[in-house]
Amino acid sequence: MSEPVRDGTSRRAWLVKARQSRRPSRLGTAAGVAPKPDRVFAADAGFPGLLATVWERAMAAPTPLAAVDTLLTLDGHVPADVQLRALRREEECAVAALFGRSWRDETDASTDAEPVGQPAFLGEIGLTTGGRMVLRVPSQRPLTHEEQLVDGVLRVPWSASALAGYRERLARATEKTAQSVADCRDWLTQAGQPGRDRLLGELKEAALRTAPFVLYQDDKRYTNFRERNNLTGKTLWPGHPDCALSSLEGMPLDLWSDSDAVMVVCLSLLIRSSGYARIEEANGTQLTLDHVAELLERTRRRYNAASGGEPVLPAEGARVAPLDRLAADLRRRRAEIAPSAQLYREIHGPLMHKIERIAAPASRAAAAREAAMTAWLCEHLPVTGRTMVELADSVAAAPDWLARPTGTFPTGIEALICETVQAALLAFEADFAMSRGMRSIPALTRALRDEDWATITAWDLPQFFCCVLAAPQASQYFGDSTGTLADIAWSMAARMQYNSWHFIAGNLPKVPTVVARDYFVPPVIPDIAHHSDQHHHGHVAARVRYSIRSPQPVEILNRVFAGFTDLRLLRCDGQPFTEQDLLAAHRASGFVARATGSLARLVQAGVDVEITAFDPGWHWERISGRPSA
Repeated sequence: MSEPVRDGTSRRAWLVKARQSRRPSRLGTAAGVAPKPDRVFAADAGFPGLLATVWERAMAAPTPLAAVDTLLTLDGHVPADVQLRALRREEECAVAALFGRSWRDETDASTDAEPVGQPAFLGEIGLTTGGRMVLRVPSQRPLTHEEQLVDGVLRVPWSASALAGYRERLARATEKTAQSVADCRDWLTQAGQPGRDRLLGELKEAALRTAPFVLYQDDKRYTNFRERNNLTGKTLWPGHPDCALSSLEGMPLDLWSDSDAVMVVCLSLLIRSSGYARIEEANGTQLTLDHVAELLERTRRRYNAASGGEPVLPAEGARVAPLDRLAADLRRRRAEIAPSAQLYREIHGPLMHKIERIAAPASRAAAAREAAMTAWLCEHLPVTGRTMVELADSVAAAPDWLARPTGTFPTGIEALICETVQAALLAFEADFAMSRGMRSIPALTRALRDEDWATITAWDLPQFFCCVLAAPQASQYFGDSTGTLADIAWSMAARMQYNSWHFIAGNLPKVPTVVARDYFVPPVIPDIAHHSDQHHHGHVAARVRYSIRSPQPVEILNRVFAGFTDLRLLRCDGQPFTEQDLLAAHRASGFVARATGSLARLVQAGVDVEITAFDPGWHWERISGRPSA
């Protein structure tokens, strides 16, 4: 006998349906029988294409200084100081001596215009396939022997004075590096073998549970990203012998390389200051005590500028012990200001670099976006108010309609989600807007009552949903085809279902069943991303250039689920989103989250309601305007 499934159909019928394509344009057909892929990426799609363009423009620059500035910013796609912090010690000294460029507080004028005459040394500048500017310095082999370059090299003659300046800087930097290495080793010695192993365990967990990062320690690269992994991540499981962290466990400290010792200390300091997410603020840069000290000092100044709580004192130099104290103070200070200050992250996609910021107060621009959304929602839903908070209050005061048919939807919560996404799509002039969540709050509530963590972690993508809407004009990026636009929207929805699945386990007790399941630490603050159409294959396919992500927590049966729902806004081209846009979007996602919380309380009181909309057929009909198969 076929085992029945939740909707009453037989398991055999369910399996037949499961083997069908879920692509909206091919609903009803067998999966995997298309004669060719729908989209084939060119070899230079995304990041490789950007790097090729950057190198071409650097080579066409009128002066070596102009070429360096193009490379440092990847032709305006990232802040220059990220690339300056990615330079090795010798490269940093060379860039300062030759071009007067440094992330440090240095006042050297550029020597780019200095007459060279007979060069004292003929150096080289290149761009690696990882997006890092590299230089050939004295005593180094040609870059083509050392690095994987996008193309060739730019020859740069060094004057005698530039060479002398380089020598002086390098001597100071070498001495400082030796002091830092010794300091890191002393600190690790004091931790003892058990303490070092605990640090390594935490760092492995951080690498496993957080987004991709790429970090450098002199010539060595540490990353959990794709095929280049040498840290625990999607490719290397915890304990894998190729993981640089696993290989250090139980090993005497005197057998650790200097790079590994500094890496472990720097990552530990970053995590202590704010949790795993702080690692991403060092993405694409060198892991040095100087860099960590400067990052933490910038953070200290930002946190101290916020009102409330006890200000944090600066560290006494770039040594491990004072930086460790500063990191602990920053974690405390962050918790103090979080209720009143809107923290967010600015993401620079080409180097996956993130910068934590504190938003300014909401202005007329944010108010105008919010007013447009509230007007739409008051017209299309049984809610009242002039702000998102007032709308959420009206839902909380009379939530029963969330479980009843509303408009064309079988439940009010589905109507609320869709209309909020539609309101945001229009108000922000976005190309796509979306919101995700869980289909069955009753099932989650029952599992929470029973503390059935195995059931929750066993749920798969169909237990989650995402409502994606597209602006009609967005079809211009996909061959003016509404069918392709619907397929793109569904691919986004499927990915967002995965994100909900990926985050939920991070909110559960760390019992063996939960720990064994793949998950990321759920996001807790919003972010703005620039030039995201670089690395993520889905972003490349969907032309996701600018975005806002606004995750929100929802309380269900007295347990807070961070990142349970969100609102995302995407633009394929045009102007990037602003900080004021983020503030308005965050209020809209807060409305969805509070409504979801109101629904959860109805469920706790005995109401049974599930979200059935937002499947492939729904996206096809909504976006293409044609009935689904």
